[in-house]
Amino acid sequence: MKRQSRRGLHRTALTASAVLMTSALALSACGFGGDDSSSSSNGKTTISFLAPTYRDGADGTKALWDGIIKDFEAKNPNIDVNLEMQSWDNINDVVRTKLQSQDTTPDILNIDAYASFATDNLLYEAKDVVSDSVLKDFQPGFVKNASLNGTQFGLPLFASTRTLFYNQDLFNQAGITAPPKTWDELLDTSKKISALGNGVSGYGMPLGSEEAQGETSIWTFGAGGNWSNGTDLTIDTPENVDGVTAMKRMIDEKATQPNPGASDRTPLINTFIQGKLGMIEGLPPTVAQIAQKNPGLKYATAPIPTKTGDPVTLGVADHLMAFKKDGSKKDAVKSFLDYFYSPDVYANFVKTEGFIPITSSAAEVLKDEPTTKPFLATLPNAKFYPSNNPKWPAAQGAIQQTIGTIDQGASLADVIGKINQAANSGN
Repeated sequence: MKRQSRRGLHRTALTASAVLMTSALALSACGFGGDDSSSSSNGKTTISFLAPTYRDGADGTKALWDGIIKDFEAKNPNIDVNLEMQSWDNINDVVRTKLQSQDTTPDILNIDAYASFATDNLLYEAKDVVSDSVLKDFQPGFVKNASLNGTQFGLPLFASTRTLFYNQDLFNQAGITAPPKTWDELLDTSKKISALGNGVSGYGMPLGSEEAQGETSIWTFGAGGNWSNGTDLTIDTPENVDGVTAMKRMIDEKATQPNPGASDRTPLINTFIQGKLGMIEGLPPTVAQIAQKNPGLKYATAPIPTKTGDPVTLGVADHLMAFKKDGSKKDAVKSFLDYFYSPDVYANFVKTEGFIPITSSAAEVLKDEPTTKPFLATLPNAKFYPSNNPKWPAAQGAIQQTIGTIDQGASLADVIGKINQAANSGN
């Protein structure tokens, strides 16, 4: 499958209740859809696994999972794992379709939000599908983010944070000697770089559907805002409005790339790698992408600029989750997940994908890894999506669908109001 790179944290709203009631969508699955019986004709238990593509190519995410599955099946000849890969742009629609029938519901799903499925009693508790040793290996902050009302349902896959990547050559050409720390400095720096011309823009602001909620959160968090107070979603707070207002100011003053409302993160990061952007919020995999695509690029990283200059970053954790269905595959699912989270297998997965590990054992293995080491220091300042709130997927989907319209003349009040309405209605 062709892939559009992540993280993170992307995606169309997907609540389990809506999934179960929605009519089937006209799309063709490219993997295990159809008969998903617990045992095949040769007596093996077959578990289905639906996962997103983080990296394209012959050695991308699919190849990585294929290798893990091959090794697991060699050690567990009574279990087959049927893998289906989808892009982040498609996976929510695919899940929405598959969950309309138990036969096509995946046994294991890799996605970000899990709470709506747990609320509808569709998921195993984490303790039922991994061993105690795996549960105790997860870092506590991520366990909390993977739990609903004190019960863990999600299995954290890995973490990602953001940091400011900036082009040192463009900074030098514009006479800029230090990266910006505040929004005012960011605006001034971006305008100076945009003034260089030749197709160069100051700041990359991806507000397209791929991951508009990620960029928006960077700004609302930078104003001191949150999407949740711990129990309820908090959308239309003064801080969140302040963050969106600052985004619109950047757009209105031509400090961003053209058409930010139609810009997705993946191609915009490629634009930075090509040397046509002064600054962009990058992820751990961005380091490897630069090394592969443009190793001569002179760049550096710095903390994300905020309203006051106080450090904050967006933290994202994707999850694995297991659907109960008729309960017949629990042991097979547990065998596979225990194998995946074994230190060597899991550490290699995280290292290859270029993210941040969320088990203590893998963090020890990767503590000196140059790709992830700079991002480990950002975790103490990270704020996360409220993925343990069942209404968050609806709010997230509304952000993805509407926030880009601030580039098209939509009023901030209308945009925030639509997101708040979606969050409160849950659909």
